[in-house]
Amino acid sequence: MSDKTVRRFDAGAESFRWEDVPVLDYKSGTAAPFRDITRQTLFKRADLRGELRYFEVAAGGYSTLERHQHTHAVLVLRGMGTCLVGTEVHRIGAFDLVTVPPRTWHQFRAAANAPLGFLCMVDAERDRPELPDPHALSQLRAVPAVAEFLASDDS
Repeated sequence: MSDKTVRRFDAGAESFRWEDVPVLDYKSGTAAPFRDITRQTLFKRADLRGELRYFEVAAGGYSTLERHQHTHAVLVLRGMGTCLVGTEVHRIGAFDLVTVPPRTWHQFRAAANAPLGFLCMVDAERDRPELPDPHALSQLRAVPAVAEFLASDDS
C-alpha cells in the first residue's frame, strides 16, 4: 500500500470505493462462511499499530461469525443491517459505531434490500480469527434472538 496523504472517495462508483485502493476479497483461502463482502485497506503504517479498512457487504450478505483477541471499532457509513456482538443482536445503520470487545463472537449482516458499508479499525498485527465449534454454536443458539439471527445461514 502506498503512503498517500489523501485517499479520495470515488463518488462516481456504483458502490462505496476509494480511488487507487485495491478492492480485495474479504478473505481468501479459508473455509469460514461469509457471503458477498469485499474490503479495502485505507490506512496501514508500520509506525502505528492500527489499520483502517472499509468493508462493503452486498444486500443479503454477511461477514464470518468469529472472534479475536483484539478489539474492533466499526463505524457504519451506509446502508443498514444487523450485527451480533456477544449474545446481543443490534439493528445498525449509517453513522452507528459498534465496539466489539476482545474474545467476543461477532458478525455483520446487510439488510436483504440494502448494502452495508462500514469502516473497521483493528490492530495492524492481529491474531487469526477463531470460528465457533459446535459447542460454542450451541451456546449462542440457546439465546432466542441469536438463534433467529443465525437461522438465515449455515453458521
